[in-house]
Amino acid sequence: MTDDVRASRPGGRTARVRSDVLAAVESELAEHGYDGLTIDAVAARSGVHRTTLYRRWKTVPGLLVDLLEAGADDAWEPADTGTLEGDLIEVNREVHAALTARPSVTQAVIAASFRTPEAADALTCFWEDRYARTALVVSRAVARGEIPAGTNAHQLLLTATAPLYHQLVLLRQPMTRDQADRHARIAAASVR
Repeated sequence: MTDDVRASRPGGRTARVRSDVLAAVESELAEHGYDGLTIDAVAARSGVHRTTLYRRWKTVPGLLVDLLEAGADDAWEPADTGTLEGDLIEVNREVHAALTARPSVTQAVIAASFRTPEAADALTCFWEDRYARTALVVSRAVARGEIPAGTNAHQLLLTATAPLYHQLVLLRQPMTRDQADRHARIAAASVR
């Protein structure tokens, strides 16, 4: 098969291999943490030969970086509930679910990002992408006349989500979904 044929085959073997490998990286990272993430374990779990992993990803940090970069490839966007408060509640519910899942891939990725500069850079790019996409919540609220034009989207999103990361990741204390909803309401009220 020529490279031209391979390139024109969307969702072909290369995409399937990447998907299988990244699913295995996610599972291994969530279950065993960065120190337990190995090429051999990912190969075994994914069913992809270890030489393929070494050839394409080279190292464990390479696997982690690709996992983070894959987050920018998805079609995620924040829910549109019709109100700023409702949209922020939905964002916080997604964050809450990701941080309280057991095992939590999100928490494992955050922890792993402190282990290599490549992972730290990839995580920074991931967060920049997510904050940029989530700014749509603020744009919609401005368009509906709920909040003033010029509202700082990044600051508003930090006001809504930061308490979740602080409580669940830094302090390692529980937080209910109702408490997460309350932080979204407080953030919405702060800009009205």
